[in-house]
Amino acid sequence: MSTSSHRRSLAALLAATLFSLGVCAADAAEDAVVIPPPAVDEVASAGTETAIFAGGCFWGVQGVFQHVKGVESAVSGYAGGDAKTAQYETVSTGSTGHAEAVQVTFDPKQVSYGKLLQIFFSVAHNPTQLNFQGPDRGTQYRSAVFVSDPQQRKVAESYISQLDKAHAFPQPIVTKVSETTGFYPAEAYHQDFLTLNPTYPYIVHNDLPKIENLKSLFPADYRGKPVLVMKVKG
Repeated sequence: MSTSSHRRSLAALLAATLFSLGVCAADAAEDAVVIPPPAVDEVASAGTETAIFAGGCFWGVQGVFQHVKGVESAVSGYAGGDAKTAQYETVSTGSTGHAEAVQVTFDPKQVSYGKLLQIFFSVAHNPTQLNFQGPDRGTQYRSAVFVSDPQQRKVAESYISQLDKAHAFPQPIVTKVSETTGFYPAEAYHQDFLTLNPTYPYIVHNDLPKIENLKSLFPADYRGKPVLVMKVKG
Protein backbone atom coordinates (compact mmCIF):
# COMPACT_ATOMS: atom_id res chain seq x y z
CA MET A 1 0.00 0.00 0.00
CA SER A 2 1.35 3.46 -0.92
CA THR A 3 1.97 6.13 1.68
CA SER A 4 -0.93 8.13 0.29
CA SER A 5 -3.32 5.16 0.40
CA HIS A 6 -2.20 4.28 3.92
CA ARG A 7 -2.85 7.84 5.05
CA ARG A 8 -6.28 7.82 3.45
CA SER A 9 -7.12 4.55 5.17
CA LEU A 10 -6.08 5.91 8.55
CA ALA A 11 -8.06 9.08 7.98
CA ALA A 12 -11.13 7.08 6.99
CA LEU A 13 -10.80 4.97 10.13
CA LEU A 14 -10.59 8.08 12.28
CA ALA A 15 -13.56 9.53 10.44
CA ALA A 16 -15.60 6.41 11.07
CA THR A 17 -14.86 6.73 14.78
CA LEU A 18 -15.99 10.35 14.81
CA PHE A 19 -19.06 9.43 12.78
CA SER A 20 -20.02 6.76 15.31
CA LEU A 21 -19.95 9.43 18.01
CA GLY A 22 -22.47 11.51 16.11
CA VAL A 23 -19.95 14.15 15.10
CA CYS A 24 -20.33 15.57 11.60
CA ALA A 25 -23.07 13.02 10.87
CA ALA A 26 -24.13 12.61 7.24
CA ASP A 27 -27.28 14.29 5.98
CA ALA A 28 -28.48 16.23 2.96
CA ALA A 29 -26.30 19.02 1.63
CA GLU A 30 -27.25 22.66 2.08
CA ASP A 31 -28.32 24.40 -1.12
CA ALA A 32 -26.19 27.20 -2.49
CA VAL A 33 -27.78 30.65 -2.72
CA VAL A 34 -27.03 33.17 -5.46
CA ILE A 35 -26.29 36.49 -3.75
CA PRO A 36 -24.93 39.85 -4.94
CA PRO A 37 -21.34 40.87 -4.20
CA PRO A 38 -20.73 43.23 -1.28
CA ALA A 39 -21.34 46.91 -1.97
CA VAL A 40 -18.54 47.73 0.50
CA ASP A 41 -15.20 45.95 0.18
CA GLU A 42 -11.59 46.37 1.22
CA VAL A 43 -9.07 48.23 -0.86
CA ALA A 44 -6.45 45.77 -2.09
CA SER A 45 -3.13 46.11 -0.29
CA ALA A 46 0.32 44.62 -0.73
CA GLY A 47 1.19 41.37 0.99
CA THR A 48 -1.11 38.72 2.38
CA GLU A 49 -4.08 38.98 4.72
CA THR A 50 -5.82 36.50 7.00
CA ALA A 51 -9.51 35.93 7.60
CA ILE A 52 -11.29 33.47 9.89
CA PHE A 53 -14.64 31.91 9.04
CA ALA A 54 -16.79 29.50 11.05
CA GLY A 55 -19.69 27.75 9.36
CA GLY A 56 -20.34 24.28 10.71
CA CYS A 57 -18.01 21.32 10.33
CA PHE A 58 -14.67 22.71 9.21
CA TRP A 59 -14.01 19.91 6.70
CA GLY A 60 -16.24 21.47 4.05
CA VAL A 61 -15.45 25.11 4.80
CA GLN A 62 -11.74 24.36 4.47
CA GLY A 63 -12.35 22.43 1.26
CA VAL A 64 -14.24 25.32 -0.33
CA PHE A 65 -11.58 27.92 0.40
CA GLN A 66 -8.78 25.60 -0.71
CA HIS A 67 -10.35 25.75 -4.17
CA VAL A 68 -10.47 29.58 -4.35
CA LYS A 69 -7.93 31.41 -6.48
CA GLY A 70 -5.80 33.81 -4.46
CA VAL A 71 -6.03 31.72 -1.29
CA GLU A 72 -2.56 30.71 -0.17
CA SER A 73 -3.64 28.49 2.74
CA ALA A 74 -6.80 27.39 4.52
CA VAL A 75 -6.29 25.74 7.90
CA SER A 76 -8.98 24.03 9.98
CA GLY A 77 -8.96 24.95 13.65
CA TYR A 78 -10.73 26.53 16.58
CA ALA A 79 -11.60 30.15 17.36
CA GLY A 80 -13.57 31.95 20.03
CA GLY A 81 -12.27 30.16 23.13
CA ASP A 82 -9.08 29.69 25.13
CA ALA A 83 -5.92 27.93 24.01
CA LYS A 84 -6.24 25.35 26.80
CA THR A 85 -9.56 24.05 25.45
CA ALA A 86 -8.61 24.00 21.77
CA GLN A 87 -8.76 20.22 21.35
CA TYR A 88 -11.33 18.41 19.26
CA GLU A 89 -12.83 16.27 22.00
CA THR A 90 -13.18 19.26 24.32
CA VAL A 91 -14.55 21.61 21.65
CA SER A 92 -17.10 18.93 20.69
CA THR A 93 -18.76 19.29 24.10
CA GLY A 94 -20.03 22.69 22.98
CA SER A 95 -18.99 24.30 26.27
CA THR A 96 -15.66 25.92 25.34
CA GLY A 97 -16.78 28.98 23.41
CA HIS A 98 -14.83 27.72 20.42
CA ALA A 99 -16.27 27.33 16.96
CA GLU A 100 -14.88 25.00 14.35
CA ALA A 101 -13.27 27.56 12.07
CA VAL A 102 -10.97 27.98 9.10
CA GLN A 103 -8.15 30.50 8.91
CA VAL A 104 -7.71 31.69 5.34
CA THR A 105 -4.51 33.39 4.21
CA PHE A 106 -5.05 35.17 0.90
CA ASP A 107 -3.60 37.65 -1.56
CA PRO A 108 -6.01 40.62 -1.60
CA LYS A 109 -4.80 41.59 -5.08
CA GLN A 110 -6.16 38.29 -6.39
CA VAL A 111 -9.24 37.82 -4.24
CA SER A 112 -10.81 40.40 -1.97
CA TYR A 113 -12.08 39.94 1.55
CA GLY A 114 -15.54 40.79 0.27
CA LYS A 115 -15.35 38.06 -2.34
CA LEU A 116 -14.38 35.54 0.33
CA LEU A 117 -17.41 36.63 2.35
CA GLN A 118 -19.64 36.22 -0.71
CA ILE A 119 -18.36 32.67 -1.20
CA PHE A 120 -18.71 31.95 2.51
CA PHE A 121 -22.35 33.04 2.62
CA SER A 122 -23.29 31.61 -0.78
CA VAL A 123 -21.74 28.14 -0.98
CA ALA A 124 -19.68 27.33 2.14
CA HIS A 125 -22.57 27.24 4.64
CA ASN A 126 -26.06 28.46 5.50
CA PRO A 127 -25.79 31.71 7.50
CA THR A 128 -29.39 31.58 8.74
CA GLN A 129 -28.95 28.53 10.98
CA LEU A 130 -28.37 29.41 14.64
CA ASN A 131 -25.86 27.21 16.47
CA PHE A 132 -26.12 24.40 13.96
CA GLN A 133 -25.28 23.64 10.37
CA GLY A 134 -27.13 20.92 8.52
CA PRO A 135 -26.91 17.77 10.66
CA ASP A 136 -24.41 19.20 13.16
CA ARG A 137 -25.73 20.68 16.39
CA GLY A 138 -24.01 22.83 19.01
CA THR A 139 -22.43 26.25 19.44
CA GLN A 140 -19.19 24.85 18.02
CA TYR A 141 -21.00 24.73 14.65
CA ARG A 142 -22.24 28.32 14.77
CA SER A 143 -21.91 30.79 11.92
CA ALA A 144 -19.27 33.39 12.74
CA VAL A 145 -16.76 35.75 11.19
CA PHE A 146 -13.73 36.61 13.30
CA VAL A 147 -12.26 39.94 12.19
CA SER A 148 -8.71 41.16 12.65
CA ASP A 149 -9.16 44.89 12.06
CA PRO A 150 -11.80 47.64 11.74
CA GLN A 151 -11.83 47.39 7.95
CA GLN A 152 -12.76 43.70 8.02
CA ARG A 153 -15.48 44.43 10.57
CA LYS A 154 -16.89 47.22 8.40
CA VAL A 155 -17.00 45.03 5.30
CA ALA A 156 -18.53 42.05 7.13
CA GLU A 157 -21.19 44.01 9.00
CA SER A 158 -22.08 46.09 5.94
CA TYR A 159 -22.45 42.97 3.83
CA ILE A 160 -24.69 41.20 6.35
CA SER A 161 -26.88 44.31 6.52
CA GLN A 162 -26.95 44.52 2.72
CA LEU A 163 -28.03 40.89 2.33
CA ASP A 164 -30.69 41.14 5.03
CA LYS A 165 -32.16 44.30 3.52
CA ALA A 166 -32.27 42.61 0.11
CA HIS A 167 -33.91 39.49 1.63
CA ALA A 168 -31.22 37.40 -0.05
CA PHE A 169 -32.12 34.52 2.27
CA PRO A 170 -35.56 33.30 3.41
CA GLN A 171 -34.61 34.02 7.05
CA PRO A 172 -32.37 36.65 8.69
CA ILE A 173 -28.63 36.03 8.80
CA VAL A 174 -27.46 34.97 12.27
CA THR A 175 -23.72 35.17 11.60
CA LYS A 176 -21.92 36.85 14.49
CA VAL A 177 -19.03 39.21 13.77
CA SER A 178 -16.42 39.11 16.56
CA GLU A 179 -12.88 40.23 17.19
CA THR A 180 -10.23 37.59 16.66
CA THR A 181 -8.81 36.57 20.03
CA GLY A 182 -6.79 33.63 18.78
CA PHE A 183 -6.82 30.82 16.26
CA TYR A 184 -5.65 27.31 17.10
CA PRO A 185 -5.01 24.79 14.30
CA ALA A 186 -6.92 21.54 14.57
CA GLU A 187 -5.34 18.10 14.82
CA ALA A 188 -3.49 16.82 11.76
CA TYR A 189 -6.15 14.26 10.86
CA HIS A 190 -8.67 17.07 10.31
CA GLN A 191 -6.49 18.93 7.82
CA ASP A 192 -7.28 18.46 4.10
CA PHE A 193 -10.00 16.02 5.14
CA LEU A 194 -12.20 16.63 2.11
CA THR A 195 -9.36 16.05 -0.35
CA LEU A 196 -8.02 12.97 1.45
CA ASN A 197 -11.44 11.37 2.00
CA PRO A 198 -13.58 12.09 -1.08
CA THR A 199 -15.66 8.91 -0.66
CA TYR A 200 -16.46 9.36 3.04
CA PRO A 201 -20.29 9.59 3.31
CA TYR A 202 -20.36 12.94 5.12
CA ILE A 203 -18.05 14.47 2.52
CA VAL A 204 -20.02 13.03 -0.39
CA HIS A 205 -23.39 14.24 0.89
CA ASN A 206 -22.49 17.53 2.55
CA ASP A 207 -19.25 18.90 1.17
CA LEU A 208 -18.54 17.78 -2.39
CA PRO A 209 -21.72 19.59 -3.52
CA LYS A 210 -20.21 22.78 -2.08
CA ILE A 211 -17.18 22.38 -4.33
CA GLU A 212 -19.43 21.87 -7.35
CA ASN A 213 -21.46 24.95 -6.36
CA LEU A 214 -18.27 26.99 -6.06
CA LYS A 215 -17.21 25.88 -9.53
CA SER A 216 -20.64 26.65 -10.97
CA LEU A 217 -21.41 29.97 -9.28
CA PHE A 218 -17.87 31.39 -9.11
CA PRO A 219 -16.08 30.01 -12.19
CA ALA A 220 -13.61 32.92 -12.34
CA ASP A 221 -12.57 32.29 -8.74
CA TYR A 222 -12.43 28.49 -8.84
CA ARG A 223 -9.15 26.56 -8.89
CA GLY A 224 -9.22 22.88 -9.73
CA LYS A 225 -6.17 21.93 -7.69
CA PRO A 226 -6.69 22.74 -4.00
CA VAL A 227 -3.99 24.38 -1.90
CA LEU A 228 -3.35 21.85 0.86
CA VAL A 229 -2.04 22.16 4.40
CA MET A 230 0.01 18.97 4.17
CA LYS A 231 2.08 17.74 1.29
CA VAL A 232 0.59 14.48 0.10
CA LYS A 233 3.13 11.90 -0.99
CA GLY A 234 2.33 9.37 -3.72
